[in-house]
Amino acid sequence: MVFSSYLFLFGFLPLALAIYYLTPRRAKQLTLALLSYIFYGWGNPLFCLLMLATTVVDYVAGRCLGEISPADSTVNSRLNKNRRRRLILLISIVCNLGSLGFFKYWNFGIESYNLLLGQLGLGNYAWESFFRVALPLGISFYTFQSLSYTIDVYRGNTKPLRSFIDFACYVAMFPQLVAGPIVRFRDVAEQLSNRTHTFEKFARGTAFFCVGLGKKVLLANPCGQIADAAYNASSVSAADAWVGMFAYSFQIYFDFSGYSDMAIGLGLMLGFIFAKNFDSPYQAKSITEFWQRWHISLSTWLRDYLYIPLGGNRLGYLRTNINLAIVMILGGIWHGAAWNFLIWGAIQGGWLIAERSLRGSVSLKVLPEWTRCGLTFLGVSLAFIFFRADNLQRAVEYIGSLFGLGVTEAQTGLVGSLIWQPFSITILVISAVIVWFCPQTWDWTKTLTFPKVIIALLLFWLSVAMLTVQDYNPFIYFIF
Repeated sequence: MVFSSYLFLFGFLPLALAIYYLTPRRAKQLTLALLSYIFYGWGNPLFCLLMLATTVVDYVAGRCLGEISPADSTVNSRLNKNRRRRLILLISIVCNLGSLGFFKYWNFGIESYNLLLGQLGLGNYAWESFFRVALPLGISFYTFQSLSYTIDVYRGNTKPLRSFIDFACYVAMFPQLVAGPIVRFRDVAEQLSNRTHTFEKFARGTAFFCVGLGKKVLLANPCGQIADAAYNASSVSAADAWVGMFAYSFQIYFDFSGYSDMAIGLGLMLGFIFAKNFDSPYQAKSITEFWQRWHISLSTWLRDYLYIPLGGNRLGYLRTNINLAIVMILGGIWHGAAWNFLIWGAIQGGWLIAERSLRGSVSLKVLPEWTRCGLTFLGVSLAFIFFRADNLQRAVEYIGSLFGLGVTEAQTGLVGSLIWQPFSITILVISAVIVWFCPQTWDWTKTLTFPKVIIALLLFWLSVAMLTVQDYNPFIYFIF
């Protein structure tokens, strides 16, 4: 079930809100948890069992960690308790990352193994008939979310929950369950037991949702069709390749930020305040700044639970660069089980390392802000080729097409006829104006005026109308 569907907009959402608000305050957590499991299990109920198992493991781990206080009068007792706490944390990490690794990377491992055997001339030993694993929706998001709770309890940054229902509600909350943002427990711990439901929150949440739906349906989907025309073609001209590349950059931004807007809006309707997940990332003037603005919940998660524990920037120049490379490569693999994503992460890490090395360079400081912004967007867009291309070979071919090195075929001109339509060009221009000159949803919805309400309702109406004629309606981050 996706947010941009009639089933969700006119079926699940109004019914869920009605049930939630009619439920007594003491039972709202249970109601929200049950509604979230219905939402998640709509496509495949078996996936609910995996999420429930993750929830049970981390809930028990949190309770055990909370009951074992390292403070004691004797040194030996403190050491024993610390060992037990580390063991509990290790069990939680192994269970979470083990399930994530199995479901997300098993198929990739088998395919890589078979490819290696083929390259070595040992194709007879390939596991062609070995079983394949279906990827549960949102497993990357709720696994990181649940795991962060255990780590924070271990570190003493948050207190363990006593109520299993509250914790199950936190893990399964349907607004951000399948595509984020990754909500830290400490950010909503107080809200789970003591949140307010106000008209102002609900109104802002509705506006948030309408803007996010508009981003997705009115901009991301048309940009995606332009990008698909370029990327799916067997051959493409240089001009078409550049347009397709930029179209995908707009698509993935409006797709994911639109989903995040809808998730934040739904959270507000339910009384929760989630943190901002996008901060006008294409206005960044460096790759470092880009990652401070893009998918903030993931980048801060990787910083706090991977980069800093590895040593961050405290262990010297070489170790800092190694840590950056590790974090970005693992961040790339987190997005998808394919070599393309690993290379994409490696490119991001390489650019971050290069920027740190050139920091303070006069050559960078003398460039105007708009030039640095444009170069950053260009670098991000080029890297996204590996994100979008079906495989590594296709990514390399597409990069070649950008510079006129692609193979020209008879049907190459047909791609241009699909891309260079007045509607397509208009969508790309509108996308560029919104990306670089319009306020972000977080700021725009802080104060709602009558004109803003009309705009939000108009975006909702246009989106619903557009859905009647759109067959193309994927959410990119659902596969992650």
